[in-house]
Amino acid sequence: MARTVTDAATAPATLITIPLSHYCEKARWALDRVALPYREEPHIPLLHRLATRRDERGTVPVLVHGGRRFADSTDILVHADAVRGGGLLYPREAALRGEVEALEELFDTQLGPHTRRWGYAQVLPEAKLIRSVWSSGVPRFEALLLPAITPLACRLVRMAYKVTPESAQRSLERVRGVFAQVDERLRGGRRFLVGERFTAADLTFAALAAPVLLPAECRAAAPALEAVPAAMREEILRLRDTDAGQFALRLFAQERGHAA
Repeated sequence: MARTVTDAATAPATLITIPLSHYCEKARWALDRVALPYREEPHIPLLHRLATRRDERGTVPVLVHGGRRFADSTDILVHADAVRGGGLLYPREAALRGEVEALEELFDTQLGPHTRRWGYAQVLPEAKLIRSVWSSGVPRFEALLLPAITPLACRLVRMAYKVTPESAQRSLERVRGVFAQVDERLRGGRRFLVGERFTAADLTFAALAAPVLLPAECRAAAPALEAVPAAMREEILRLRDTDAGQFALRLFAQERGHAA
């Protein structure tokens, strides 16, 4: 007999994550938003590959649900929305859904990679700080291994994301550019990016902007604002002061703990 939507919605789910990842926060927020029960399985960098080796990309987040694996944050959002009956993260109207999907793609490709690169450029030199966020909630044996593998993990992160002082500055400019686009879209007092309610576009922007805003309500592991290097803190405060920054902070404050 075919599984019903209700059966799928109550099937046990597992979300494989790295604690620091803002793409994992995007997926986590979506599951919380649609009230799809799940167990989170966090891992430190490198060892997460043991949990994702079945997936072609080997990256996180990965959602395991109903006998299927979803290895892309957008695929996770689409699945979570559909399994809960649809219309919660993506509007049912075709035109509005097209707007949401276009913005989600923009933020996935033009915001997320650049907030990640800039954020890593700031915190990778801080060994104690990076270990504290990488180890948050992971299995005890992984946390014990982390000090030994941190130098290798940091080198691999720098290589994988092409983290240099020059690339970090270029990424910061890209972040400012996306923020400017969101500023323009919000002009006139809009509360949400598409239509009159919270959608996957709002969720994706806020989640992927988190590394450059450090919102208190973000459930990804992140350092406190006062714990980061002074130059990083100053830039975060500048970005928080933009319309886009204030918008993302409001979404975290008002929407992060709210289920549709």
